[in-house]
Amino acid sequence: MKTLFYSHHAFEQPYFEKLGYNSRELSFSAQALSPETHSLSAGFDALTHFANDYSSASVLELLHRNGVRFMALRSAGYNHVDLVKAKQLGIRVARVPAYSPFSVAEHAVTLMLALNRQLICSHNRVMERNFSLNGLTGFDMNGKTVGIIGTGKIGSAAARILHGFGCRILAFDLEENKDIIERYQVTYTDKETLLSESDIITLHIPLNEHTAYFIDGKAIAYMKPGVMLINTARGGLVNTNEVIAALKSGHIGYLGIDVYEHEHGLFFEDRSLEILQDETFARLLSFRNVLITGHQGFLTDHALK
Repeated sequence: MKTLFYSHHAFEQPYFEKLGYNSRELSFSAQALSPETHSLSAGFDALTHFANDYSSASVLELLHRNGVRFMALRSAGYNHVDLVKAKQLGIRVARVPAYSPFSVAEHAVTLMLALNRQLICSHNRVMERNFSLNGLTGFDMNGKTVGIIGTGKIGSAAARILHGFGCRILAFDLEENKDIIERYQVTYTDKETLLSESDIITLHIPLNEHTAYFIDGKAIAYMKPGVMLINTARGGLVNTNEVIAALKSGHIGYLGIDVYEHEHGLFFEDRSLEILQDETFARLLSFRNVLITGHQGFLTDHALK
């Protein structure tokens, strides 16, 4: 089976080299899948693409004409694929539902700790030989209430870590995970209660028509003043403009994100020599209490393997 890799990144290459892949069967392209690049798939039976490649209905039709019948996603999420159209066309789609739940959960907690203890600011001060501690006061994680929205594999891994810190853990999900209730004393509750009682809120749900803008102005209004919001799931779960308004008013005290609702065309590339066109993202960068990483939560040796 001839397979084409769209959005191939240098950090992936060593893992394929270790496998000793057959270059006649696998081909790699750094270009993202789009209506303009669909022609690259001509003559291939299958393709694989990354989290920010979008397989819309029109793109899937073009791929089908090129002979593509299989699609493997290098991601856990699948909101970027029109699955209804894929089924109509007979294109079979696979994802990686559990490449490493710990990689994302640990990254979420890393964002919490870095924001709490002002690590970026502290490091920058030390690099400038400024050893003042003014403005760097954090808080003990022990005893804080953390709300986990979504308790699948990643959310459950986050509960395990946060239990070790001595946090009180609230959870919201359509289905309760009895294992984390027993092991980590997780208490399931409704969305409003979780939002209103949590000192830290972390998102671990998929993006779909029911969860889009799960965090909007209405949800923010329930939150404690000074709350910490963490999103390592999907950018579209959060209404960025309404979060910015809450950052400006001080209602949201900390924001840590590994994903961004308009990251397509922005993340995964070196943009250092370009003028940033996204004014919303530029506004996020201006806040001292916002920490952004470029969709790297999955990026561990174990997950790539």
